[in-house]
Amino acid sequence: MASDITISHTKLAEFGAYSPKLVASTSIANVWKVKTVDYGLAALKIYHQKNMRNEAPGFEVLKAARGVGAINIYRVCEASVLMEWLDGPSLGDMVRSGRDEQAAMELVKVANKLHRAMKTTTCDLPSLEDWFDGVFELRFSDDVNQDVKRNFNHCRRLADKLLSSQYDITPLHGDLHHDNIKLGARGFTSFDAKGVRGERTYELANAFRNPKGAERLVYDPQRMEYLATIWAREFDVDRERLLKWAVVKCAWSISKRSKGLIRDDDELVLLDRFIKAVEA
Repeated sequence: MASDITISHTKLAEFGAYSPKLVASTSIANVWKVKTVDYGLAALKIYHQKNMRNEAPGFEVLKAARGVGAINIYRVCEASVLMEWLDGPSLGDMVRSGRDEQAAMELVKVANKLHRAMKTTTCDLPSLEDWFDGVFELRFSDDVNQDVKRNFNHCRRLADKLLSSQYDITPLHGDLHHDNIKLGARGFTSFDAKGVRGERTYELANAFRNPKGAERLVYDPQRMEYLATIWAREFDVDRERLLKWAVVKCAWSISKRSKGLIRDDDELVLLDRFIKAVEA
């Protein structure tokens, strides 16, 4: 984390904040732990650009949940957000310390709380169709093998089928996974939503690929089967459809990173294993 990153006194004063400590720096934003006059400890997220890119709808979803399964959003101002501070650990930390099954249960509990709270929101959100539009319009480098091409063609057809047959359409967090859920004063709490409207089953799709730093576990077919079984039961969704959304989400992520040209990607093996898990 760069030590020369600073925050202006004007920005702190705007949010009634002081004593900033940089806790995260990403390609799109910096996050500061601050003290505030009105809320005590808080997190101040400041985006590098003048907008929040694809994260803006996520704050609408989190605000709509009113703190149930979701972080409290105190104030949104242009490209900055003041929100509840979560001490952690994250569910990702829990998995990396060897407690994957416990983390899986906590994750689905948060998902259920969040969905009960935000089900009736009328937020203007992008749709899953918007997200997937054009994402599989890909080219392949000459050294990509036929298995990879076959897998992506399969995923394109699968995405079309899932998107055209959606049901139980609802507001979604859109990026619910282990490292976007941390322990706070009110228990495990989600944050960093993307905000999208689509089939409820999709909500847990990205969590199959996570957390980072636990790749040996994530790539284990037995873990895929276990998560599909317990999450389908606890989230009350169809198990096979849940796995199919996990396949499509994995392919979507690879496609977005590739910027339209598939060369090589660490998750190509994971995608193949997801497809085999669905076919098993």
